[in-house]
Amino acid sequence: MAPVVSIEQLQHHVGETVTLQGWLYHKTGKGRLYFLQVRDGTGICQAVVFKGNVSEEAFQAARQLTQESSLIVTGVVKAEPRAPGIPGGYEVDVQDLQVIQIAEPYPITPKEHGIEFLMQHRHLWLRSSRQWAAMRVRATVVRAIRTWLDDHGFLNVDTPILTPAAAEGTTTLFQVDYHGEPAYLAQTGQLYNEANIFAFGKVYCFGPTFRAEKSKTRRHLQEFWMVEPEIAFCNLEQLMEVAEEFVSYIVQRCLEERGPELRVLERDLTHLQRVSPPFPRLHYDDAVAMINRAAAAGELVPGYPDPVPPMEWGDDFGSPHETYLAAQFEKPVFVHHFPTQAKAFYMEPEPDRPEVCRSVDLLAPEGYGEIIGGSERMSDPDKLLAAIRQHHLPEEVYGWYVDLRRYGSVVHSGFGLGVERTVAWICGLEHVRETIAFPRLLNNLRP
Repeated sequence: MAPVVSIEQLQHHVGETVTLQGWLYHKTGKGRLYFLQVRDGTGICQAVVFKGNVSEEAFQAARQLTQESSLIVTGVVKAEPRAPGIPGGYEVDVQDLQVIQIAEPYPITPKEHGIEFLMQHRHLWLRSSRQWAAMRVRATVVRAIRTWLDDHGFLNVDTPILTPAAAEGTTTLFQVDYHGEPAYLAQTGQLYNEANIFAFGKVYCFGPTFRAEKSKTRRHLQEFWMVEPEIAFCNLEQLMEVAEEFVSYIVQRCLEERGPELRVLERDLTHLQRVSPPFPRLHYDDAVAMINRAAAAGELVPGYPDPVPPMEWGDDFGSPHETYLAAQFEKPVFVHHFPTQAKAFYMEPEPDRPEVCRSVDLLAPEGYGEIIGGSERMSDPDKLLAAIRQHHLPEEVYGWYVDLRRYGSVVHSGFGLGVERTVAWICGLEHVRETIAFPRLLNNLRP
């Protein structure tokens, strides 16, 4: 009996008889010859059914196949440079074919479908080659994240999904009932990570986070995955060195391991190939000046129809600002030392300039915006308590967080990297909805 192999393994079985198990992606041919595009989750290959090589029953089965019918084919693997597929270059001369199920008329066809229709059929849209490719790149991003952190002395410590208080902002919380007491879906695991570093030194948490943002932009989801490294005895400058090494490793793993998938996505790899340390560093003050010079000169934002909009010092960047800034550099760029008023309460202010804090965002090229946000954290309990009061936050729910600074406090820093934005950038996708299997959007909860 022929061994069952995957399509991505065909290159190792040229000249051998193998069995493939999968689904019909596409079919062409007539008369005595049919070309079946078979997919199995690892790739797509061409299976050639010639009437003289198979039984009459098998040939008739091939004629009846509809898109997404499940099947098992057995045949000889041939190296054929012209053979289509993913990765391509190999085909199977079919000797036998077994139909598991003839699929009903498939609702997603090669014709154009609107995004609303595709999102309603997301459970089926995942089978398309572009969505398949994006999910496989995502899997490599996730594996690279864990590999780099594990190999650099970070310990994975899980943090709660249900929390008693806000960490990023009270206006973007999903509230749930916790046995009669209000609780919230976590916006971040950072605060708990700060407790973990005093036990383990370098840690990370990795999981879903939730932001109830009334946003329909191409960069936002209601539920997204974030990895958050946190490091004891680490200042802002050291944190940026960690981040650039980390991001570069993720990108290079995708370039090395997901070439066929990136080709399916028609990704221009030029920007990705440049991603290596060091990344440029831009002070917020200089960024604002650069933006306002461009606005005064009427410069256009790449990919936007309008000129660069001016901004006031103290404001956070909008998408056009981030896009313009990133376009001035060949690599991702760090923007650091944001105004204290624009950032979270726990970020350490500059000692000689308290109106700015020791914070940093990493902006990806090509209009993908912020993929990392981080900072040096406040390490003095009195200063942190004053910040909590200034932001009118409930002291009782942050008591334990302040407590961390009373027992061996040290300078410490951390950042969060959003998986979906990172995948969108690496894949060259227009919208983050295609970077997770079942996205949660402002107006989309099903399937």
